[in-house]
Amino acid sequence: MSSSEIVLSAQGLVKRFGGITATGNVSLDLHKGARHALIGPNGAGKTTLINLLTGVLEPTEGRILLEGQDITQLAPHQRVRRGMVRTFQINQLFDTLTPLETLALTVSQHNGLGTRWWQALGRNTRVTERCEQLLEQFHLSEVMNQKTHVLAYGKRRLLEIAIALACEPRVLLLDEPVAGVPAGEREELLQTVAALPADVSVLLIEHDMDLVFSFAKRMTVLVNGSVLTEGDPETIANDPQVKAVYLGYGEEAAHG
Repeated sequence: MSSSEIVLSAQGLVKRFGGITATGNVSLDLHKGARHALIGPNGAGKTTLINLLTGVLEPTEGRILLEGQDITQLAPHQRVRRGMVRTFQINQLFDTLTPLETLALTVSQHNGLGTRWWQALGRNTRVTERCEQLLEQFHLSEVMNQKTHVLAYGKRRLLEIAIALACEPRVLLLDEPVAGVPAGEREELLQTVAALPADVSVLLIEHDMDLVFSFAKRMTVLVNGSVLTEGDPETIANDPQVKAVYLGYGEEAAHG
């Protein structure tokens, strides 16, 4: 692949907290349209790496490029405006708003209409149509007028990904999207993740190996803050190093 196809590039990222090195010289390239998974045992440094990529943390060393532009010093909201959006392990939702209101607010802000979403929803057909598309795409149409706090947990997860897509990302970081979702609600979520737009490059951070192996075309394995190996799912599944340091992954898939 040519370098022009790399949409996100982490180059030699190091993050130290005092004498502890949480991220040790991590390099990772996310290609256009990627379905890339970041896996590793607890404490491997996955969350630290995502916080570096999204600007929550500043690297001690190294740099981050988004579509060829150095974004290492940019604040998180500036990275969102440049096309990098993340979801979180724990829902970051407005409990008192409905899915329709939440998406109208997000779409309105993204289109430069401020927070007067109730006007945009009534008068701006672009906002209205986009909200309808997202509600249908993420199986939220039937619950669009329910307060978020009463939604089933799987629906809350779907809404969170819908919010991310409303920001029209070119790079989407999915941080454990099925964490805490009951078994009966998981299939809808798995299907929706699988059907994300092909032009959005996705980096998935996940413990659920069923989702990882059904979704990812490429995988990076982190151990102790460093990259152990990278490859396609078949290569990773048969890698003796991965089996040695990550023996619990089969059980994790079974237990979610």
